[in-house]
Amino acid sequence: MQQIIFFFIRNKNFLLFAVLFTISVGLTIQTHNYHNNKFISSSNFITGGVYTFRNNIADYFNLGKENEQLFQENLMLRKKLDQFKEAVVFEKLDSTILPNKYKYFTTRVINNNYSKTKNQLTLDKGQRDSIKIDLGVISSKGIVGIVSDVSENYATAQSILNTKSRINAKLKKSSHFGSLIWNTKDPNVVQLIDIPRLAQLEKGDTIITGGRSTIFPEGILIGTVKDFDLDKDDNYYYVNVQLFNDMTSLEHVYLIENNEAKEILELEKGVEDEEQ
Repeated sequence: MQQIIFFFIRNKNFLLFAVLFTISVGLTIQTHNYHNNKFISSSNFITGGVYTFRNNIADYFNLGKENEQLFQENLMLRKKLDQFKEAVVFEKLDSTILPNKYKYFTTRVINNNYSKTKNQLTLDKGQRDSIKIDLGVISSKGIVGIVSDVSENYATAQSILNTKSRINAKLKKSSHFGSLIWNTKDPNVVQLIDIPRLAQLEKGDTIITGGRSTIFPEGILIGTVKDFDLDKDDNYYYVNVQLFNDMTSLEHVYLIENNEAKEILELEKGVEDEEQ
């Protein structure tokens, strides 16, 4: 306490000046409109800057939460889009009770390989979240792979950047079908084979999923034609496809389950057994 008193005594002249200066400035601002307006403007500028800085920091730390909200909204929109497609085919059905052929799940990629020949992805959901083998994996930009193994809390997916991968795909403009494979050369370029030579191909043509499987719905984006050539027998095109997805940078993805897959597979298996 004594030190505080000594401080005021030692600095009494400066403190008196500061008090008088503050009073004079306050009186000036109160009695002169010009100074009053300048003070308010300056005050608003400073407080506005502080609030902006504070909000920017808060927004940065809330990005994860906002991304998750957007991810869930996209999931809902995908479900509604599927219902709309079904409603176009079955116009007489009540859209409020229309069954959805596909079920969607959201998940996050926690590990992603793309430099090997048989690349896999690890996802942060598993059996506990109703994830099963053979669910399709896509992002907002296109296909990613197929779930290959599942544990209680995690799942692995065979990436389309895998020499074992073979996915039904087609030209969007002509519906000519082929198989999507990967030659291991470029993680952002895959190959479409078995496209007949009578197909009209051009660079930039869009490639989508063909829908001739129980995994991916028809029309999921894949990429665009980068270049193409005929095979050695001149019967089919060998097409390089530039992927819409950047396969080296994946975070949030969707899983697709075909609710009718089991029925379809059992029916097809019965037909195959009869032919043997």
